[in-house]
Amino acid sequence: MEDSPPPPKKNIIRRLYDWVLSWADTRYGTPALFGISFAESSVFPIPPDVLQIALSAAKPLRAFWYATVNLLGSVSGALLGFLIGYAFWMATQDFFFAFVPGFTEARFEKVKELYGNNAFWAIFTAAFTPIPYKIFTIAAGACHTHVSLWTLIGASIVGRGARFYLVAAIMYFFGPTVKYWIEKYFDVLSIVFTILLIGGFVLLKFVF
Repeated sequence: MEDSPPPPKKNIIRRLYDWVLSWADTRYGTPALFGISFAESSVFPIPPDVLQIALSAAKPLRAFWYATVNLLGSVSGALLGFLIGYAFWMATQDFFFAFVPGFTEARFEKVKELYGNNAFWAIFTAAFTPIPYKIFTIAAGACHTHVSLWTLIGASIVGRGARFYLVAAIMYFFGPTVKYWIEKYFDVLSIVFTILLIGGFVLLKFVF
């Protein structure tokens, strides 16, 4: 009898996605949500919505509480991103360009250009859409002469709040059905996410 071929290896993004989801089955799901949301605002590639959805699917009545935790973690992480850009960008830029998915030099320069036009709406758009939010938080610190910390905090609260509470509303009313659909069609959603990412930058180009 021939040995069956080994299962194909998952790519790094899928493995990280599964790792994030695994926290939903532990008693540390809520603090993990805060931590992942915090990290996603500066370095982590998986959006915290993934864990928020999983937790809310198990307990739909707590969906808005999870959205609040997600928002607090994300805005707190934005402060770290601002600090990195403000004080450590010259020492850390090579790391971000080389190892952080979605963080390219061209995008970073584009964000700096957008900040010269309308910083609040640029940050709000990134906070609400699939555009890599971390680029905007770090660029805000690097461009602190054009972007105040209060602008970053205000736009982040509005944009991220709208996003996370929209997710909470969907989970509150539809619950586990949404989680099943996302897991089943993950590969398709990855393509859609990429299209939305590109579309977001195109939108910013035309708006500003």
